[in-house]
Amino acid sequence: MKNLNRYHKIAALLSLTLWSVQSMAQQDPQFTQYMYNMSVINPAYATADEGILNLGGLYRTQWVGMQGAPKTGSFFAHTPVNERIELGLSFTNDNIGDVIDENNIYADFAYVLPVGFQSKLSLGIKAGFTSFNANFDGFILQSGDVSTDIAFNENINKSFPNLGIGAFFFGENYYLGLSVPNMLSSKHIENENGISATGVQSVHYFFTGGYVFDVNRDIKFKPAFMGKAVKGSPVALDITANFLFHERLEAGLGYRLGDAVSALVNFRITPELRIGYAYDYTTSNLSKFNSGSHEIFILFDVDLFGFKGGYDRSPRFF
Repeated sequence: MKNLNRYHKIAALLSLTLWSVQSMAQQDPQFTQYMYNMSVINPAYATADEGILNLGGLYRTQWVGMQGAPKTGSFFAHTPVNERIELGLSFTNDNIGDVIDENNIYADFAYVLPVGFQSKLSLGIKAGFTSFNANFDGFILQSGDVSTDIAFNENINKSFPNLGIGAFFFGENYYLGLSVPNMLSSKHIENENGISATGVQSVHYFFTGGYVFDVNRDIKFKPAFMGKAVKGSPVALDITANFLFHERLEAGLGYRLGDAVSALVNFRITPELRIGYAYDYTTSNLSKFNSGSHEIFILFDVDLFGFKGGYDRSPRFF
């Protein structure tokens, strides 16, 4: 019975892994707190806050309780060099069932142009590479071990370059962004020995936006959205509504079309440090097999020259 249960778990993991690899042509890793992870999505993201280095990390464990569910981590660093040029670095790791492991490392360059009296337009480009690994060691198939199936008898380890572009229109209380973070399509698993390619990195299009409304002196309302589109897959849409209290506590709800409802909360511990948490309750058919998704982030701002001690950032920013 134990061996049978073990086989069922491995079979479930294998099925989810194959489904996930095929889905790479459809969706990049998703984030509920996308507004705090904008550097990863859009190379044109800009703060216009000279002398401040923005550091951030986010970790997401998806579909808790489901065998082989994805786990995603990201890190970014971003700073303006002067009033026109901003630079950034980002790293993202996506792990599926300890079988599929993908890493993305990028450097960002953004050029900021004044548009009107209070608005700015940033144009950006990102360049870097992706490493993709699939490890089938230890798989037990119905036919036996991995040597009995040519689809799984060799592990995969590939790296390839990529480019991304974006535009970011913003002011003190609003932003709109349009980006393509991965412009180059690439196949992870080639046609070989009669096996069809199943892992394709397709071009994703992101459209983001947000606005800050002053409810009163102590409360701000911060709606935001993110749309994501890729050929061969339905458009994904996230809508979020947060309230910011006394410039410290932020809380709200989110909805991902046809997939999940979310609760978000973050707290500004010091002027430089903010931490946050989000929980997704799955509303799709997968809700029967998991207890939801969890996501945490930490943001830290470094005053590089010590000129802005105790500074107050725009409510648009993170």
